Amino acid sequence: MKSIYQISFLLSFFFLLSNYNSFAQKKGNYSAQIDSLIKVVEPKFNGVILIAQNGKTLYNKAYGFENFETKKPLKLDSQFEIMSNTRQITAVLILKEVEQGRIDLQVPIKKYLPELKQTWADSVTVHQLLNHTHGIIDFEKPLLFKPGTEFKYGSLGYILLGKIIESVSKKSYSEIANTFFKQLKMNHTFCYSPDKIQNLVSGYMNTNNNFTIAKNALITSESVPSGGIVSTAGDLAIWNKNLHKGKLLKPESYQLLFKYNITAQHGFFGKEKGGYGYGFRVIEKDVVKYVGHTGLGDGFTSINCYFPKSDVSLIVLENQMNDNSNLWYASEIKIKNILFKSNLLNQNQ
Repeated sequence: MKSIYQISFLLSFFFLLSNYNSFAQKKGNYSAQIDSLIKVVEPKFNGVILIAQNGKTLYNKAYGFENFETKKPLKLDSQFEIMSNTRQITAVLILKEVEQGRIDLQVPIKKYLPELKQTWADSVTVHQLLNHTHGIIDFEKPLLFKPGTEFKYGSLGYILLGKIIESVSKKSYSEIANTFFKQLKMNHTFCYSPDKIQNLVSGYMNTNNNFTIAKNALITSESVPSGGIVSTAGDLAIWNKNLHKGKLLKPESYQLLFKYNITAQHGFFGKEKGGYGYGFRVIEKDVVKYVGHTGLGDGFTSINCYFPKSDVSLIVLENQMNDNSNLWYASEIKIKNILFKSNLLNQNQ
């Protein structure tokens, strides 16, 4: 009888252990799940992934190549064009000028850019440039809609914001931003210019896992404030830590980044519309609440997400973009979904 009880106990123990391991793998081992995903995901992943919590890096790996011709492998400090993720940096620089009393968010932009001859310069405000409700679709065309009434995502608003920063500071946007990065010890981050590419990796277009080098056509001297920052996953983690720990802006200014009066849908963030603040999308109807942005172009893909409740950052940089728009952010969505199911973001469950 004793042996029967022992066998029964052992069977029960192994059953519980098996269930525990299964649960742990499902809820906790996001690292192994991401590793497994990268091996099989289609289209192929080529980039750097970083996950941090409370300012500490928990996961940081590079997969694939800096250059597909030479097969030079990516490194953790490889530099990528982050494209539209530049915009949260520009938004912060604007708010720093607001704190200094040099910019009023609700004033028409004509005050800061008197050289603008368009009639809409007397009605579009800095606030509307920041949240893409300005209606400007072309400098030579009428507004698409009355400012403040609709959302239309584009580059022109942030190009004008860069000009406003230059107008009130009497310095170039690149000078201000590059100095800011040095102060933050973001040593691998800078404003793109043709003569300053340092260790910038090549960007590629992916057509059915056939890669062709992309032309750096989207970044001009004027468009840098909209999509022209070059950075690394590690430096963006430094940015997140400083920004979300209150070291860059006053609390009231920081909250303005996420305050919204307009909503918009984006494929990476799901089917539901989410809020758009200043250079941040605000997602409140998903598994957990979070904020973030995406970037796409010149053969580069980027996401930078921050989950306030768990103080977690997810940063993914790729030097490829798919020519099929249905596959944009395909790997990034799957990585995010792994985190959604992990105990990293659900520590109270």
